[in-house]
Amino acid sequence: MGRYYTILFLFILCSTQLKGQEEFAPPDARLITRIPFFQLSGGIIILKAQLDEFSDSLNFVLDTGSGGISLDSSTVENLKIPNSLSEKSIRGIAGVKRVSFAYNHALKMPGITVNSLDFHINNYELLTSVYGVRIDGIIGYSFLRRYIILLDFDKKQMEIYTPGRFKYPRGGQLLKPNFTTLPLLQATVEDSRSILNRFIFDTGAGLCFLLSKDFVEDSAIFKSKRKFYPTQAEGLGGKKQMEIAVMKSVKMGNYKFKKVPVHIFEDDFNVTNYPSLGGLIGNDLLRRFNIILNYPEQSIFIKPNNHFNDSFDYSYTGLGIYLIDGQIKVIDIIEGSPGDKAGFKTDDIIFSIENNASNNIQAYKNLFQNALGKIKVIVLRNNLPLLLNMNVKDIRR
Repeated sequence: MGRYYTILFLFILCSTQLKGQEEFAPPDARLITRIPFFQLSGGIIILKAQLDEFSDSLNFVLDTGSGGISLDSSTVENLKIPNSLSEKSIRGIAGVKRVSFAYNHALKMPGITVNSLDFHINNYELLTSVYGVRIDGIIGYSFLRRYIILLDFDKKQMEIYTPGRFKYPRGGQLLKPNFTTLPLLQATVEDSRSILNRFIFDTGAGLCFLLSKDFVEDSAIFKSKRKFYPTQAEGLGGKKQMEIAVMKSVKMGNYKFKKVPVHIFEDDFNVTNYPSLGGLIGNDLLRRFNIILNYPEQSIFIKPNNHFNDSFDYSYTGLGIYLIDGQIKVIDIIEGSPGDKAGFKTDDIIFSIENNASNNIQAYKNLFQNALGKIKVIVLRNNLPLLLNMNVKDIRR
């Protein structure tokens, strides 16, 4: 009889344990579509999509640093899209702006239509001039929150999945950032000392790392002899004066990069909500991983790809070049920079760099970014050709 009760007790115990392990499993994530993308300088991702029933293909930046989704004001005007001024404002590194909205529109990409999107309106003329490619809008949180997104930088392809149980590939690391409308990831920055802080995970930023000046000064992160170079970047609201230096290392998850170019900016509009955040991680660093953005589960998976060991851009010219009316012009020249010392003047038209006369701003930017030492540049000034010799600075020295 004792044996009977022992068996009965074990049966009840096992049944209870098995019942306790039962759970309703979410459905498996399902692949919806694969969409090619191309990249611009700094790793910026460009997706082609259509709006509503308009047949023209538009260029959108895929931007985890955007809390919504937006359209360029001239695109809205050209397509005659109704919009109205709202009470909402958007904030960027160079300004705060009250915006209009175009409500309840659809975005179409091969194999998928995303409905019920409210686009805020912004002027992206400067970005179009910087990249030499028309920027019609930015795809951010309003789109990303609905799906699981895989960014394969080896294949230059985006895969879109339904939310659900997702099987991550072997290798790599699953990260658990804090999520608002933006993913806020912990990372360790090191120079004179090592500091752990949170940073915006920002695929829309065409640089490696951006730190607020408040964070830099309060933390005393840099060595006293660290060299800083004046530069500028373009963001919401226009151009922003910055400094650039090389940091000893940056660690994101289990992955560490040495001698990382870092931009430092005066956060006048409190984009980083310092001291909550130290700055942002840009796509010139993030593109070194294949990335799975799982906003529904508030997680990000990263796995090193074929670009993991690519060299960083250490070149410093002090020149700001833009595509204006079909010509690539020098507009901004930092005083005392290599470009200034070489004799560049505002409105010089770049004809060729090192015998490349393609008139392609992306090609010219890449030549500047990958050159260290002396390079030859032919400019047109007052309709006359002029050869300039520039000694491109290595910011590691």
